[in-house]
Amino acid sequence: MNKYTRQTLVVLTGLTVIWQASGQRKIASYEQYIDRYNHLAVEQEKKYHIPASIKLAQAILESDAGRAKLAREANNHFGIKCHNNWKGKKTYHDDDLRNECFRTYGSVTDSYEDHSRFLAERSRYTKLFLLNKKDYRGWAKGLQQCGYATDRAYANKLIKLIEDYELYLYDMGGKSGKKASSSKKEASKKRLKKESVQPKISSANDGERLLPRNVYKTYGLIYTIARYDDSFAQIADDLGFKTKELARYNEVREDFPLRQGDIIYLEKKKKKAEMPNLFHQVQMGESMHSISQYYGIRVKSLYKLNRKDPDYVPAEGETLKLR
Repeated sequence: MNKYTRQTLVVLTGLTVIWQASGQRKIASYEQYIDRYNHLAVEQEKKYHIPASIKLAQAILESDAGRAKLAREANNHFGIKCHNNWKGKKTYHDDDLRNECFRTYGSVTDSYEDHSRFLAERSRYTKLFLLNKKDYRGWAKGLQQCGYATDRAYANKLIKLIEDYELYLYDMGGKSGKKASSSKKEASKKRLKKESVQPKISSANDGERLLPRNVYKTYGLIYTIARYDDSFAQIADDLGFKTKELARYNEVREDFPLRQGDIIYLEKKKKKAEMPNLFHQVQMGESMHSISQYYGIRVKSLYKLNRKDPDYVPAEGETLKLR
């Protein structure tokens, strides 16, 4: 933060939840699976409007990145059971019950196609198709609410996979996602130079300069609120930060997609929550990072306080220590 910014921050109070996740260690088999099958997810997104990020995350989770027996022997990458209307080949596998019937496919491509049709042709999933295809959080929570899986942490696991492996980039155009994201960032910087409101003198504040966006304070930490179509590059340019610096404070990557209303910290978070916040009950769609953002504490500290390893995913209804 430069000297000018420090002198002109207008401090208010308030709190908004941000839905993000910090980067965790990568699993090689997951990355290999993504490299091998991302094109199928992108093709299905164009055809059925199911987010490619959701498709990949479900496939990784359901098939253990293609290593599960059902995926290897039956090309079933989404754990889809036979149900009454299945006319194709079948295989039997222990799941919630012993010796359950699962669909067998001729190829992985067939599995991806059938998964799309499975969601698109069933009325209980209809509401998901009303969501923006970039709203992977909404899709993840919706899949759990609609009963796709019985795991209480299912939505949270999907969100963690999407954010840890940047699968959201495939919702922006597949293989070109990272390039597109970079181009968008550069375009945003150029647009800001032309369109952003420059700090100006306020007669109501004895000549004090105002910043081009509001800044607030909660739990002793200074933050701002993301706008529609915002980015770390835009916020950094507005407030005199480096993009990398802001991303580090918020424990995400620089290209992480922001949603309107997300809270963006402008300084390092704390090691424990402020009193009287002692515990948090996990809600559907939350991650260790989103919880840490809500209370203004570091992700690493939250894991340490609860004696969890980096691969831990909180399940709905669990209680976590905050200090």
